[in-house]
Amino acid sequence: MRDRARMPSRRGARMPSRRGAGKLESEVLAALWAASGPLTTAEVQLAVDAELAYNTVQTILSRLYEKGLVGRSAEGRRHLYRPIKGAEELAAEQMQALLHRGPDRQSVLQRFATSLSEEDAEALRAMLKLRRRER
Repeated sequence: MRDRARMPSRRGARMPSRRGAGKLESEVLAALWAASGPLTTAEVQLAVDAELAYNTVQTILSRLYEKGLVGRSAEGRRHLYRPIKGAEELAAEQMQALLHRGPDRQSVLQRFATSLSEEDAEALRAMLKLRRRER
C-alpha cells in the first residue's frame, strides 16, 4: 500500500477536462475540415487542444483512418492527415444510418420533421420540391 504522505496533493490542482473518444473524433475532424491543407499530428494537436497528449491525438487520427474518415500520406517519418468526406456528407450518412436502425422509419421521419424549425422545414420542402422536378 502506498504511503499517503508521499503522494502529492491534487487539491487545488487544475485537472484537464476529459472528453469521450466520440467528442475528440469530432473535434479532430473539425480541425481537419477547417485547415487549408493536410495536417501533421502535432498540427492537429495544436488546433484541437495544445494540452492534449500527442499520443491521444495520434490514436484518434489512427481510428479515423481505420474508419475511412481521414486519409494519410507519408512525409518523411511523419504522416499528413486530410478529411476524406466533408462535414455535410458525413452528417447525411450518419442521419441515414440512424434512420435505417429504427424499426419504424416513418415514425422517425415524422418526429424529425415535426421537430424542425420553420426555417429548416421550409428549406427541406424546397429541396424535396426540387428533387421531384428533377425526376
